[in-house]
Amino acid sequence: MSRPHAPAPLSTAPRRRWHYPLAAAGCGATTLLTLPLHDWLEPVNAVMLFLLTVVVVAARLGRGPAVMASFLSVGLFDFFYVPPRFSFAVSDIQYLLTFAVMLTVALLIGHLATGMRQRAEEAQQAARRAQALHALAHQLAGALTAEQVLHHLQAFMQDQLGADLHLWQPSLDHGLVLLQGDHTSTPAPSASLTLLARSIAQDSARPHAHHVQDEQGSSDGAGTHHVLLPLTGSTRNRGVMMVSLSTWAGPNAPDAQGNLRHHTDMLDAVSALAATALERLHFVDVAHQTELEVRTERLRNAILSALSHDVRTPLTALVGMAETLSLLQPPLSPQAQEMAEALRGQALRLHEMVSKLLDMARLQASLQGQRSHLPLRLAWQPVEEVVGASIQLLGTALAHHRVVVDLPSDLPLIQLDAVLMERVFGNLLDNAAKYAPPDTDIHIALMAEAEHLLVRVRNAGNGFPPARLQEVFALFARGEPESHVPGMGLGLAICKVIVEAHGGHIEARNPDDGGAEVCMRLPLGTPPTIEPEQP
Repeated sequence: MSRPHAPAPLSTAPRRRWHYPLAAAGCGATTLLTLPLHDWLEPVNAVMLFLLTVVVVAARLGRGPAVMASFLSVGLFDFFYVPPRFSFAVSDIQYLLTFAVMLTVALLIGHLATGMRQRAEEAQQAARRAQALHALAHQLAGALTAEQVLHHLQAFMQDQLGADLHLWQPSLDHGLVLLQGDHTSTPAPSASLTLLARSIAQDSARPHAHHVQDEQGSSDGAGTHHVLLPLTGSTRNRGVMMVSLSTWAGPNAPDAQGNLRHHTDMLDAVSALAATALERLHFVDVAHQTELEVRTERLRNAILSALSHDVRTPLTALVGMAETLSLLQPPLSPQAQEMAEALRGQALRLHEMVSKLLDMARLQASLQGQRSHLPLRLAWQPVEEVVGASIQLLGTALAHHRVVVDLPSDLPLIQLDAVLMERVFGNLLDNAAKYAPPDTDIHIALMAEAEHLLVRVRNAGNGFPPARLQEVFALFARGEPESHVPGMGLGLAICKVIVEAHGGHIEARNPDDGGAEVCMRLPLGTPPTIEPEQP
């Protein structure tokens, strides 16, 4: 395992080796400066100069050199200033008190100066870290891809801690996928770390940070300490971030675990920034996809509307000319008359398809313009009249089928748009007639439930494909894609839009005894009270 370069926070040990000789040199320099002034300088002033030296050493070199300077200053003062001079003997017992007070004051001053120095360094380090986090947040705010987010995070960790960083993101199969970055020389995480990352991503109740020590090191005592943090977003987990710091055995080996635990707050802040950046990218993708879908839907509706209008006019003329051919005098031959009738029938079928396209385009345009609320002309009226009008409108489409209506006598009034609901019943009956065998019955059953009116339309056909029961109401969807029955897959889609606009629900099902059935529920509401007529 190759040793990483020593980052700034871990590279102070070589410089500290010179602190103690510098502290001793400072005490010696104070002695050399004050010794020629012994005859004019009072001992108390010499003590002040030695205490000043201790303050400077504590402020510049740290606690250990300050303690050494305190003891060394007392010894030098005793050796050079206290009689008998140039010996450690003390002729007057009061100098022992002087030594004790001098040592105590020197240690106290050194401790206070060291504390101030340490707090100043911590404040500077916190300011630098805050500035680095601010720069990282600015970089992540401009990232356009997850790879760019990973690149900025890896560069930040290398600059601040000399650590490696890996990032897992959720995959489409609800797993985790390792995001590949620019640092290709960094080894991929082991299988055990990948499993731990998956468990962290799935279990939101776990602790915030997870420290893992790599037990398998190289022959020179190298090892790796890992910290795994979940990237928790506002809606769900956005992945797992792992920070890895390598260590090696030796007198100057850094404590990776202690160093990473010391920077827990910074790691938490980085993970929060990473989660925010990844969540922002996710919502940007969702917004782009939604905008694309809206534009696609608008374009499709515009094409349908334009096509329907442009095709409807020549179709109307075609139907009129076919009817004119059948009314010519003298009459056409039987063969020509049959061809004119066939031409008229096919033109009417095509006209019906175009009318459905135009209706669907209008309905969807109304939904978009009215914020998903179709404008309805609601009125309280008996639903049996709507059913009867729909049966009469179909006419020849029901020539080979008998419609059986199960209609209770106590049905309440229903608030609905009669024109649109006639279209619903007409589409349901038309579909039932198309897919039912000839000379079979089509059943319509109405029943009042607690809060809804249940309507069932059923035929004796082969039923809906079981795997596509939820898809038959989609636009241009058909029960049998390769069916010989003519149609465009718009009838049930129109029914779904109209029923849901009324606050109801529609579904397709296959009864156990065969056939196909469409069930819809319409809200009953509270009909108005009808007062009896006065005699």
